[in-house]
Amino acid sequence: MPPREEEPVATETITVPGRAEEANESRPEKTVEGAMEVEKEEADEGEKGGNGQQEEPWQSAPDVSSSEPQEVPEDLKLDKGEESEDSEYSSCSDYGSNGKPGTTLQRLAPERNTFFPGTFQTNNLLFYERFKTYQDYMLADCKASEVKEFTATYLEKVLEPSGWQALWRTNVFEVLVEVVDVEYSALKALVRLCEPFLCEARGADAFTLECMQELLELKAHRLPLQELWVVFDESGEFDQTALAVEHVRFFYKHIWRSWDEEDDDDFDYFLRCVEPRLRLYYDIVEDRVPSALVADYHSLLSQCEELYRMFLDLRNGIENSDSDTEVENVSMVEGMKLYNRIEHLKQKLKLIENPLLRYVFGYQKHARLQAKGVRPSGTTITHIVSTTVMSSLLQCLLRDKLSPESCNEEMEMQFHNNLLSAMTACYAGDRIIVCPGHYIVDGTLYIADAIELEGYGLPDDIVIEKQGKGDAFVECTAADVKISSLKFVQHDAVEGILSVHQGKTTLENCVLQCETTGVAVRASAELLMKNSDLYGAKGAGVEIYPSSRCTLMGNGIHHCKEGILIKDFLDEHYDVPKITMVNNVIHNNEGYGVVLVKPTVSSDAKESTPESSGEQMKGTQPDPDVANMGCEDLHQQDSGELEPHGRADASEAMEGNSEIAHELSAASLKKSQLHKKRLSHLGIMEADDDLMSQEMFVSIMGNQFKRNGKGSFGTFLY
Repeated sequence: MPPREEEPVATETITVPGRAEEANESRPEKTVEGAMEVEKEEADEGEKGGNGQQEEPWQSAPDVSSSEPQEVPEDLKLDKGEESEDSEYSSCSDYGSNGKPGTTLQRLAPERNTFFPGTFQTNNLLFYERFKTYQDYMLADCKASEVKEFTATYLEKVLEPSGWQALWRTNVFEVLVEVVDVEYSALKALVRLCEPFLCEARGADAFTLECMQELLELKAHRLPLQELWVVFDESGEFDQTALAVEHVRFFYKHIWRSWDEEDDDDFDYFLRCVEPRLRLYYDIVEDRVPSALVADYHSLLSQCEELYRMFLDLRNGIENSDSDTEVENVSMVEGMKLYNRIEHLKQKLKLIENPLLRYVFGYQKHARLQAKGVRPSGTTITHIVSTTVMSSLLQCLLRDKLSPESCNEEMEMQFHNNLLSAMTACYAGDRIIVCPGHYIVDGTLYIADAIELEGYGLPDDIVIEKQGKGDAFVECTAADVKISSLKFVQHDAVEGILSVHQGKTTLENCVLQCETTGVAVRASAELLMKNSDLYGAKGAGVEIYPSSRCTLMGNGIHHCKEGILIKDFLDEHYDVPKITMVNNVIHNNEGYGVVLVKPTVSSDAKESTPESSGEQMKGTQPDPDVANMGCEDLHQQDSGELEPHGRADASEAMEGNSEIAHELSAASLKKSQLHKKRLSHLGIMEADDDLMSQEMFVSIMGNQFKRNGKGSFGTFLY
C-alpha cells in the first residue's frame, strides 16, 4: 500500500509485566490446568485447524532488547478511550510516511514503564486500505468455502516465516514469543518463549516460566495468528507481516461468520458478505448508524451464533447416531425449527448490513416517554417562544394569535427563550407559538403529548437548528401532533430529521433541511404532510413503513438519495401501508423518485401470481388498466419552477403515477393471494378479492417527476 504522511497516534496501555524471578517471589503460581480451562472458554475468532508435527525440544531464543519505550509527546497523545488495540471499534486514522526511513508504520509504545517492547500500530487502518487488501490480494473472487485456502495463499506471499517477535495476547495474560515458522494452511504460527521471559497476567495470579512452557507444549507450540501482535521493528522488514496478521485478525473478528461456509457458494463471497459487513463496521465507527440499530445488530448476531451452535450440536448428534428411533425423529424436527429461526435471523442481519436497506429495517425504537396527559388543573396554556419580547411583537401576537375573539375565552400564557423548555412545560392540548428567530436545540425534541407547534411568520424566518451529534431530531409518539410554519435544520446526524413512531402527525408549510434520511413514518403511525419542502437527505426523503398511513399533498421533495421509499412487508404478518400522493413535485434526486422495497417472490407467490422477480433493482412498466383504476382524474401541473423553458411533458407525469399505481396494486394483490392460500390450507374460504387488491392503493395522482437520476419509479427486491 502506498505510504502516507504521518498522523498523531494514540498510545495503548499495556499491563505492566515483571521479570519472571520477581514475579515468582511475589505472586502465587497458576496451574497449567487452570490456564487450559481459561483457554477452552475463549472462542477463537479464526480457524482452529493444523496438523503439523511436533518439533524437537526448543532451543533458547536470543535476548530481547529491554530498552525503555519511547515516550509519545503530550500533544500527540489522545484519550485512552479514543484508541485501544483491543477496543471493538478502533479509530480510523491514516498511517505511514514517505520521508521516514525503514518502516512506514508507526510504533505503539506501552504507556507505563514496562519491559515489553512496542508493537506495530495497525489497528487504525482506513476503510479503503482493508477493502483493497481483501478484494485484490486476500480474497479476490473466492467462494465462502475457499476463504481459508485463499487466505493461506495470501499469507505465503507476504508473511515472513520466521525471525519476528510478537506479543501473544489472551484474555488472561500477555507473553513475549518468537515465531520460528508459520503453518499457512492452518493460519497458525510455531513459537517459542523469548529470553528473558516476559509475561503479564491480567488477574491476580502470575504465570511462571515453567507453567507457560507446559501450556505451549500442550498446544504443540502452535498459536493462532490472530492472537499475535507483531513487535515493532524499525528496519521495515516486518511491516507487511504486521499488516497481514492484522488483516487476518480483523477478518475473523468482524467479518467472518461461522455459518458462512455452509451458505450458497454460487456468488462472490467478497461482494455478498465482506464488502457490506466492512462498510457497516466503518459506518458504526464513524457514528453513521443509530445506536439502537447497532444494539439490535449485535443482539441479532449473538442470537444467531448461539442458535447455530445449538444446531451444529444437534446435527452432529443425529449424524453420529445409527438408530432410527422416535427420539432421533424428534431431534430432526427440532433441527428444522432451529434452521428456520437461524435463516430468519440471517435475513435480518443482511438487511442491516445492506447500506440501502439499513434505514429501511423496521426496528422499533423511540424515547418511550410517558405522556403527561391533561394538566391537573384542566387548563391549557399557550407557550410563547422568543429570544426577546418587544412591545411591537407582543402587539402583533395579541392581534393575530392571542386575541380573545379567536379563542372565545380567557387565555393563559407562558414565555420561554428556548424551544426545549417550552416542550418540557407542555401538557396535552397546549400550544407552542415560536416567534421569528434562530433557535439552537442541543438534544432531541420528544413530543409525547397532543400539542400544536407553530411558527409565527414565514418558515425561513423561524429556524430551529440541531446542535451536536445525536440519533434523532424530532420524535413524535403522541396521538395527534400538529407542526406548521417552521424550518428545521439538521447537521452531523445519524437518524432522520423527523420520526413518527405512533399516533398522527400533521406537518404543514414547513421546510426540512436534512442530513441523513428525512421523514420516517414508522409501523402503525400516520403522517399528513402538506405544502412542505424537504431536501438534502443522504437517504430517502420520506420513508414509509408497513402498517403506516401516509398522505403527501403538494410537497417538494428534492436533492435526496431517493425521493420516497415505500417499504413493503418485512414479515408476512405486517399490513401494507396506506398511501396517498397528490400533486407532489419530486425532482433532482440521485436515484429514483419513488422506490418500493419488497421481498423476492416466494414459491407460494409464484404459484399464485405470474409476477417475476426480475432484476434486483428495476423500473416497472405501467399497466394501463391498473393505472386507470385510481388515476382517472390524473392531471399535469404547471412546472415553471422546475422547467424554466416551458411546461413539463404530461406523458412523463402520467407514466410516473401509473408506474406507482400499478406496482402498489400488484404488491397488494400478491399479499392477498398468499393470505388466501394460507387460509385455504386451514379450510377457510375468503371472498372480496377486489377490496384486497386495493389494500395499499388509496390515491396517486398529479405528481411530477423531473430529473431523477434513475427515473420516476423503481422496485428493489431483497
